[in-house]
Parts: sequence; structure tokens; C-alpha cells
Amino acid sequence: MTSQTRRCPKCNHEQTNQVECEACGLLFRKFDQAREREKERNLEAEANPDGPPRRTSLALGLGSAIALVAATAALTLLLTSGPSAPPEQPVAQQPAVAVSGEEPARPTGSSPPVHRTAPPRQSQPVDTSASIERAKNGTVAIETPWGKGSGFFITDTTIVTNRHVVEPDKAQIDEIRHKVTTGRQLITLEQEKIAELRSRTRNMEDGPTRRQLLIIIQEKERQLAQVLPAQEEVEARLKELEKPRSTGEIKIILADGSESAAQSTQVSARRDLALLSLYSAKAVVLKAVAKTGTLQQGAKVYTIGNPVGLRHTVTSGIFSGYRQHRDTGEIMLQTDAPINPGNSGGPLIDEQGQVHGVNTMIIQNTQGIGFAIPIQAVFEEFTLSPP
Repeated sequence: MTSQTRRCPKCNHEQTNQVECEACGLLFRKFDQAREREKERNLEAEANPDGPPRRTSLALGLGSAIALVAATAALTLLLTSGPSAPPEQPVAQQPAVAVSGEEPARPTGSSPPVHRTAPPRQSQPVDTSASIERAKNGTVAIETPWGKGSGFFITDTTIVTNRHVVEPDKAQIDEIRHKVTTGRQLITLEQEKIAELRSRTRNMEDGPTRRQLLIIIQEKERQLAQVLPAQEEVEARLKELEKPRSTGEIKIILADGSESAAQSTQVSARRDLALLSLYSAKAVVLKAVAKTGTLQQGAKVYTIGNPVGLRHTVTSGIFSGYRQHRDTGEIMLQTDAPINPGNSGGPLIDEQGQVHGVNTMIIQNTQGIGFAIPIQAVFEEFTLSPP
């Protein structure tokens, strides 16, 4: 037996459901009731073509009478009562705000509450320029026989920097030593080859072959003369790196240009961190962010350092996120603020001038990817009081 079908009067959808249209949601019963009421109004209008329906006239009359009574009562109350202060309006309680930021749902058909609250306090604007200026004054340039870097005062006698700034990297020294050895061997072999060719020309008769060989010898000697100075420079650098070091060779340059030698050095065994001690009346201590302080992705940050010898250079960018170092497992702060050679050891600060990290490295052959060690790691690694 086939069920009776019905066509929706609104969208013409045909179905067996007799209650609601499955396509547009129209309730058939309400639609039929509305149509019946429309028929009744049409019949009433035909019966009384010269005026509005009787029910409407009665409703208007009743509404006018109620309005007249209300106005009379209000006028009487105003004339019989003395002057008084206006009644205090109750303050509606603020509804709870959803975590997602959406407005909480209210009952259907109700009006949104009217809130009589004091205007919000205007937050004081952050003087970023003053914060950066203070951070610059607390940042120092560090120069050693093997390179340059940056640091900053974490106490009035202690400067934080990177370990690779204050002591040569052993892996780097091994790489330089390998290049020096290989380069010197190649140069020696080339010199022996040139000597052998010259010996051959002495026993040759003058002719095209001998003249060609002399041109080859001259070109080899010219190329060797270009290589020798670079080789000798690398050899001298290696010799300097392999010398025993003293703390007095680490030069600290303050923001005003004054220079001092570091008085003691302390390095971390597992992190790229080091401390230098310096007693100076010009020390400007930078405030480290609290242990619970975190950066939101997209927050503006600044780096201060001495890239390629340009002292106290300020660069800005955003905080890109917290990342885990794939080798050590340590948490690092990623930023797109430029960290160039010479920035190592400088501070990564927010707009309030608070230090969040110690700039330490960049990823080679990339742009806008730099990393800093969280400042709290300094307090974990060394015997310093946390902020």
C-alpha cells in the first residue's frame, strides 16, 4: 500500500511526511491554520466593506481607554506628590563570557539586557622607545682574539652571553685544523710540481712545446701566489685559537664606549651560555621576565647586539613560537627578528623591555629563522637568584 504524498505549498517538494516539509522545514498544520485565518478575514471584509473588522475596532477602543486611564493616573500622581530624587536604577549583572569569545546564548524571544557599567579604564600606553633605550644601555659588546659577540647585565656585576662567544668552539677549531693541514699539503704538492716542470724545460730545445710549458708554469705560480696569503692567514688564526686563554683577553665594551677586561668567566657544560663578571658603576641591569611569563605567538620582540661590528643595533620582529631543539631537547624561542653574527649573547626583549631569551643561533641558508635560549635557563644553570 502506497502512503499518501503531499506537495509543499512553499517549495513544491513532494513527500510522504504530512507534518513538516523535509526540504524547507515548513510546518503544514501551521500553514493550514494561517490560510484558514486569511479566509476568515477575507469573508469578514466582504461582509463589512465600509469599515475595519469589528474585532479590530474593539481592540483600538480598548487600547485608547487604557492609555487614557494610565495618563490620568500619572498626572494625578505628579500633582499630589512633592519633588523627590529620581529612583535609583538597578545595575544589571554582566553575563558570563564564554571562553571561545562568543556571547552566551539567551532564551529565545528575550531582549538583550541593558548594562549600566562604568566605562573601562584606558590602559596606559607602553613607552617602547624608553624600554629599548634602557635595554641598549644594559647591552655590551664582547671582543676576543677569536671573534665578537654581545651580552647584557643580568645583575649589577654579572653579564650573560653565549659560551661560544667567550671560548672557541672545539668543533670549529678541529674543522679549521683540517682545512689548514689539507691546504698546506696541496700547496706543497703544487710547489713540487712547478719545480719538476721547470727542471724539464732546462733540457728542452727552444720551440713551441717549451714555450707552452713555460706559460703553464707562470700561470701555476700566479695561482699559487693568490692562495698562499689566505693559507697563511688561516694558519695564523689556528695558532691563535690553540693558545692558552686568559679571562683578561675578553674585552667588554659598554654602551658609552668605555672598555674593560672581564674579571672572571663561568661557562655552562650543556648549554650555550656563559657568565662574565665586571664591576662597573655604569652597569644597567635588564629585567628578566618572571618564570610564569610567556610570549604569545605574533607578539612583537626586539633583539639588541653588535652584528658585524655595528654596536648596539636594534632589530624587531615577532615571536614565532616555542621550539624543541632536535639534538638537545631544550626548549628554544623562535623569532623572525634578524640574528646576525655578532648578535650572539644579546637579549631578546618584549615591548616593556623585559628579557625573554639570550640570542644564540640562526639556521644557515634561511631568512627570518633565529633562536634564543629562554632566560630562565640562565637561572637554572648558574647560581643566580631568579627574578
